[in-house]
Amino acid sequence: MTTYDVDYVDDGSWGDDGDSANDENSHLPRLQKALAHAGVASRRACEALITRGRVSVNGKVVYEMGSRIDPDNDVVTVDGVIVQMDTSKLYFVLNKPRGVVSTMSDEQGRPDLREFVDPIGERLYNVGRLDTDTSGLLVLTNDGELAHKLAHPSFGVQKTYVAKVRGQVTPAVIQQLRDGVDLKDGPIHADSAKLLTIGSSKTHSLVEITLHSGRNRIVRRMLAEVGHPVDELVRRQFGPLNLGTQRVGEMRELSAGERGALLSAAAAGGTDGQSKRKKKITGGRPGDGKGAKGMRGIAANGNPHGRGRKPQGDPPRKNSGR
Repeated sequence: MTTYDVDYVDDGSWGDDGDSANDENSHLPRLQKALAHAGVASRRACEALITRGRVSVNGKVVYEMGSRIDPDNDVVTVDGVIVQMDTSKLYFVLNKPRGVVSTMSDEQGRPDLREFVDPIGERLYNVGRLDTDTSGLLVLTNDGELAHKLAHPSFGVQKTYVAKVRGQVTPAVIQQLRDGVDLKDGPIHADSAKLLTIGSSKTHSLVEITLHSGRNRIVRRMLAEVGHPVDELVRRQFGPLNLGTQRVGEMRELSAGERGALLSAAAAGGTDGQSKRKKKITGGRPGDGKGAKGMRGIAANGNPHGRGRKPQGDPPRKNSGR
């Protein structure tokens, strides 16, 4: 069962004054306390989120302060974004360097993921793989169920890459990638593609390409098919997660917002490229009010005292739950 710090409880238990000793659910946490423990916001701000109808449990909006939840079984969302209640689950993003094999052990003795995982002291699974000669965003977690789901070809999570290719790419080539190319294992098209002017030269071009296919070496094969072999390839985005300014070889734990966005994306399922796209979920903090977009604003949005949001550029509030 999930454990909770007593710091979030006034009297050292999940119960409140006046709780019946015969209440069979008294061992379960109050909703606002569980949300505060999960890092959504301060307890008072979480209470405001509840009263404003922004919190749901198992798909039903909850307004009552006294509601109790089972963190191991109930699905809690804020503004439609799942809140991670099981604090034993860990989620990381690694900016995998070139030359590292996407396994925990390599029979050929090549550098593998143990270099990054061993210091964590937990058994972690990599969500899918990156080719040895491809760098970039790789998700690592001890949540085996989530790892299996996200890596399954039927899920179809969107991934964005930046490729350094040989030759000068023309707008016609970009349109060809969008329209689709025929490969030996079937046709494939990019969900989006564009030429990046910064970094391109007379001999090489930088192309950003987004697709949901999980086929082996698909980006390299697509670009080779249109006459522009890849010299370097970096994965910049995986679903709602973005590499940002993370350095090569750096591994970091996901923020509360990123975890919520990832869990929400997994719960929503992927797309097959033919159906209508689902609402985009970004990696901000649950409770910000626009999916999970933006890392600030939770305390202001859920401020029980009605104080307005601070002007942009001011330091975050101390009671923002960070």
